[in-house]
Amino acid sequence: MTDAPHWPAPWIRAGLDLAVLGSLTRGPRHGYAIAQELAAHGFGLLKGGSLYPVLNRLEEAGSVEAAWVEGTGGPGKREYHLTAAGRTRLQAELTQWRELADTLSEMARTDDPSTGGTR
Repeated sequence: MTDAPHWPAPWIRAGLDLAVLGSLTRGPRHGYAIAQELAAHGFGLLKGGSLYPVLNRLEEAGSVEAAWVEGTGGPGKREYHLTAAGRTRLQAELTQWRELADTLSEMARTDDPSTGGTR
């Protein structure tokens, strides 16, 4: 895991909502665990000022729900889980991202008459 993101910052910002939703597909997590999951997958180590506004926005949209969980031997934490609407949103928007990536790839192809195909 690295603190540095694998992709340019605008790409990270554009994909952050989906990345957060994706981080919750295997069960509830608190904010720090979400940040660790994102960092492990190339999003870099996000600060709370980047992550918590996304979580609040997703919660307001009904894509995630948060519950206060009492700590054992420490302070409690807000734990976030993916809702049915969030799972539906994740799948629909991932499909759109794949379509965008396919379109960009197709647009980047050039015909090369000397080889009889694309390069």
